[in-house]
Amino acid sequence: MFCNRSLFQAGITTIFAVCAGAAHAADTYPSKPGRLILPFGAGGSTDIVGRIFAQRFSEAWGQPLIVDNRPGAGGILGTDMAAKAAPDGYTILTYGINQTITPQLYKKLPYDPRRDFTPVSLYATMPNILCVNMKLPVKTVGEFIKLAKANPGKYKFASSGVGASPHLTMEFFKTATGVDMIHVPYKVSSQGYTDTISGEIQSFFFNLPGPLPHIKSGRLRALAVTSAKRAEQLPQIPTIMESGVADFEVTVWQGYAMPKGTAKALLANVHAAMLKALAQPDLKKRFFDNGVSAAPVTPEAFTTFINAEYAKWQKVVTLSGAKVE
Repeated sequence: MFCNRSLFQAGITTIFAVCAGAAHAADTYPSKPGRLILPFGAGGSTDIVGRIFAQRFSEAWGQPLIVDNRPGAGGILGTDMAAKAAPDGYTILTYGINQTITPQLYKKLPYDPRRDFTPVSLYATMPNILCVNMKLPVKTVGEFIKLAKANPGKYKFASSGVGASPHLTMEFFKTATGVDMIHVPYKVSSQGYTDTISGEIQSFFFNLPGPLPHIKSGRLRALAVTSAKRAEQLPQIPTIMESGVADFEVTVWQGYAMPKGTAKALLANVHAAMLKALAQPDLKKRFFDNGVSAAPVTPEAFTTFINAEYAKWQKVVTLSGAKVE
């Protein structure tokens, strides 16, 4: 009897110790730098916007958030790494539109993008933009469609990888307009800009921040944005729908998610730091200058948004017949 009581008392003591330890960890969190897994290469829009926000987030969070670029397979490699990370509050994934597209293209992934992560919040939204090489004899979407239809399978378009939003946006465009073009995926978006400027590639639908400087400098010709309204940074550039392609809208987005099992108190801490960072006027200006809008939401609203995007891209992939190459 004495032995059983001792075991019981020892168990209670252990439980209290564990609870006290967890409470202390939450109280002192974060106590060391964190890692932001960004599943695309340096120089692309995801990287540009991700680094701008990570800097302000670090200031609000109280610890450095170190950006770890892990490009490959349209974001799959980096996302898998984040899914398998310890849920200790020190690994954050740049969770964006691609995490809702890749499951529609790959029959089997090494992770489940909805089951294996807990969404925290959106932080940025932006349009994709249709750009062409300056020597291509087109100045409008209508002229681009006409030229591509007259030369099926001749012209190339760049993307940041199979399943990335630039790839699927063009697949959406191909389905909506009937054009036939060759997909050239790149591991790093910036190489896609360079090859389009040189004429090796004729067109692309990349996120606005990356090509924006090249558009402003006259090295790339912008034909249209994919958002429902014109981008404030390029008010002279029409939308795809204004250009005659009905029901065509794509909004690219980025947010933070953490590995499943991360304690609620730690998730709440990260969410609060995100909101604090997004409220900073200088961040909003930097976002605007790069063609981005700040977009804070609750974790619940972010989850609902992700589910809606998942359904949308499932439909696009089915209608377009897009496949992994």
